[in-house]
Order: sequence, then structure tokens, then C-alpha cells
Amino acid sequence: MTPLRVHAKWRPSLGMIVVAVLLAVAALPLAGLFFFRLYENQLVRQTEAELIAQASVLAATYADAVERLEPPPALSPAVMTSQPADDRFHPIEPALDLTGDDVLGPRPPAQPATTAVDPALQAIGTQVYAIARRAQDQMLAGVRVLDFNGVILAGAEEVGQSLAGVPEVADALAGHYHASLRIRRSQHEPPPLYSISRGTGVRVFVALPIIAHTQDGDRVAGVIYASRTPNNIFRHLYGERRKVALAGACILAVILVIAFVFSRTITRPIHQLVRQTRELGTRTLDQGPADAPHYGTREIALLSQSFHDMAQRLSDRSRYITTFAAHVSHELKSPLTGIQGAAELLHDDLEGDQAMAPEQRRRFLGNILADTRRLTALVQRLRDLAQADNPVRGGRADLAALWPDLAAQFPDLTLSAHGDNAAVAMSAENALILFSHLADNAGHHGATALTVDVAVRDWAVVVTVADNGHGISPANRDRVFDAFFTTRRDSGGTGMGLHIVQSLLRAHGGDIRLAEKSPEGGAVFEVTLPRA
Repeated sequence: MTPLRVHAKWRPSLGMIVVAVLLAVAALPLAGLFFFRLYENQLVRQTEAELIAQASVLAATYADAVERLEPPPALSPAVMTSQPADDRFHPIEPALDLTGDDVLGPRPPAQPATTAVDPALQAIGTQVYAIARRAQDQMLAGVRVLDFNGVILAGAEEVGQSLAGVPEVADALAGHYHASLRIRRSQHEPPPLYSISRGTGVRVFVALPIIAHTQDGDRVAGVIYASRTPNNIFRHLYGERRKVALAGACILAVILVIAFVFSRTITRPIHQLVRQTRELGTRTLDQGPADAPHYGTREIALLSQSFHDMAQRLSDRSRYITTFAAHVSHELKSPLTGIQGAAELLHDDLEGDQAMAPEQRRRFLGNILADTRRLTALVQRLRDLAQADNPVRGGRADLAALWPDLAAQFPDLTLSAHGDNAAVAMSAENALILFSHLADNAGHHGATALTVDVAVRDWAVVVTVADNGHGISPANRDRVFDAFFTTRRDSGGTGMGLHIVQSLLRAHGGDIRLAEKSPEGGAVFEVTLPRA
């Protein structure tokens, strides 16, 4: 099987990912500044709506005063299209868009007027402007009252001059509402923070036509030209700069805390685990892995525990292989030495002057055949042990159907089965191999009868196997499951049968133990198997 190799390519380290996450967290407040554009645009439209409301009230006051004059004054010669009688309301919705509309230059200066101003309209304009001046302290809006020719009737120092050339005013003189964004003139330098905002250097201008109802139709009697700088969030931020700095320090502190938590709970334990895997290659397996002082999270603790368990299994396996190899070499060495000695003696007999007696040759050849049979038995047992250590897991075996096959395989043993009828989580083939080794072991130790008792206990099936053989002496009870331990080596015993049974059971999640002697004096084994 080809070992798994991790493809060599660039991968971000966990530390890089943590830093990227922290930077993303730190950038969230900065990214929020871009969303202020939406808020600024809302502030611009709010300002436009307030100017529309203020200009509408002033325009209504101006138009009412004009309609009460006797005789009626001269107004715009163009007659406005009358609205349907059932269409009473004509709301003006704010439509300026800070993100999409062009910001025009500063408002052009007023030009000298080319037409005379009606004194009656001049008086009305002065009265309306006085109302606007009173509201200016709260509304903060600059207002110009214009006649139907665009001449300023009232409004600061530009009275008597004309704004008819300003685009929004020209549109209003034609009877249409018009609003625009213009660069704001300021006598003071804006705070440095304002440089990242587009809404801090603009001013909203609104030109609302004054429509008067006359006998000849609706005519433009003038224009209310109002302007105001929209509110800006950065003004408040700059005013609260100490609190903003404190908030930034808090964000930095939170980032440092997150970095510490990430390092303490993730990065550091993983580096410790990596160091342990490297140390495992330089340490002996008997020493095992060095314990990590801190595991961090539950998942890393589970990963570390799995690593420790794997290292322990490797250590146990290494000790098992070392011990097993020593036992195998010892067991194979004895018959090989016997075969070699007998073969050398027979070889010397062929080349010597004195011939060996036929009985001696027959004895030496018998020794060679006996040692060969022992080697064959050892090799077969080793194959059985290899299959028992790595069996095909799973399957289902009905124990009641297994006993007739076991009795047929060992006709010299009288088999009697008692207890529950149960099924175990093991294939019938493996189950038969397991109990065949126990029956064979009993037969080689003088047993003539084998009693099997089956009991179901929760998740497991406990099978008690008792024989009437010679039994096991107290001195040998602790060694019966050791590989290559046998009391009948002279008669061909390999000492592998019970060890194979134990390995096969543990591979399936079961176990075996030696119980007390049976009433007949033989051996009693208690086999535990998982239920199917």
C-alpha cells in the first residue's frame, strides 16, 4: 500500500489565519465609515426636505399676500398649466443624491438687475424675509426672496441684484422646483477628519417657485431661494474625539485579548502537539510522548488524547513484536539445532570408517522428522496467530448451531451445551476456530468431556467452557495465555493455542479469563463475546 503523502504546496498557517481574522475585526469600524456615505446622503435629503417645508410656507405666505393686492400687480407673463381639480396635493419629494449627483461649484454671484422692482412686491418680499429671519435661528437656513424676474427683493446684502442666471433659479422662474448641491464656501478650515467625507463641503440649494392664482390663470409671482449646509456625522465625531480615541483603544484591547485567546487555546497547543510528534521520532517508544502542559480547546484535547493513545498502541505493539520475535527465534532455534546436529552425525557416518548402527540412524532420522513436524506446527500456529491479530471483523454466529459442528470435529470429547440461545458479533468461521482451540487444548490435557454454558449479560454473551482434564496448576495459572508457554513441549505442544484465542477475542472486542477449577478438577475458561 502506497503511504499517504501530503502534497507540497503553499498553505496559510494558523497564525496567518488568526492575524487575518483580527485585521478583519479591526477593519470593521473603518469599513463602517464608508457606510456613513449612506447616512450622509440621508442627511442631505433630510436637509432638502426641511428646506422644501420652510420654502413652501414662505411661498404660500408670499402668494397669499400677492393675491390680496388691489389692484393686482404685474406678474410673469407665462401662464402655468393648471392642475386637475381632483388632484389637490402636490408633494415635492427630496431627490438629491450625494453619491450620484454632481456637486456644482459655488453659487455664482448676483448680477445687476435689468428690470425695475414693483414696490408692492418689494414690501411683500421684505415681510416674508422678516419671517424667515425669525426662523433662521432654529432652521439655520439662508433665504433669498426673488420676484418673477429673479431680482432679490430681500435677503442679506444682495438686495436689488439679480439671480436669474443661476440654473436652479432660472428653472424655478419657469415654474419648476429645482434643487442642487454646490460647493460650500466657509471662512474656517474644516477639521482634518472631514477630508474623508464628501458631504462636509457641500451646501443644499432649493429654488421653489411662488405660484399666485389670478383671474387669468396661475402665474409665477417670485421664487423662494433657500440654502443650508446639511448636518454631518464627522462633526460630532470630531467633537467627541477623546471618546473616539477611547473606543479605538477598547477595540485594540479586545483584539489583543482575542489574539491571546487564539494563541492560548489553538496555536500554542497545536505547536506543542507538532513538537511531540517530532520528539516521538527521537524518543524510545517505551518512554511514550511527553505530556502537553496545556491543551486549549476540547477538540485539541481530544486530538492530543488520540495521539497519546496511538503512541501508546505503537509502544505496546513494539514491545509485543520485540518479545514475540525473541520467543519465535527461541522456539525455532531448538528444532533447527536438533535437525542440524542429527544431519551432521548422519553426514559424518557416510564419510567415516565405522558405520553407524541402523537403530542409531533410525533414531536420528526420527529426531529430524519430529523436529520438522514441530517446525510445521509452529509455522501453522504463527499463521493462525497472524489471522487472529487481524481478523475479518463483523458477522453473526448462532452459538446453538455451532455446537454440533464442534462436536463433529472432536469426536473423542463428549460435548454438552446448556444455557441461553444467543448470537454473537463474530463470523461462524472465527467462532468455530475459537472454540476448536479450547476443545483441542482440553483434549491434549486428558479431558473426555466438555461442558459449555451460555449466559446473556446486557451487551455481552458469556460462554463458560469447562473440561474434566488434568486442570492447570496454581504455578502456571498466570502464564497460560503467554505465547509459546506449554507444559507438553515434548509431545509437540507449541504454546500458541490459548494466545491465539485471546488475540482473536480482543480483536472482536471480547476477552477470556481462567476461572476456578471445575468440580471434576479440570480447567474452566470464561469467554466474553459481544452480542450480535
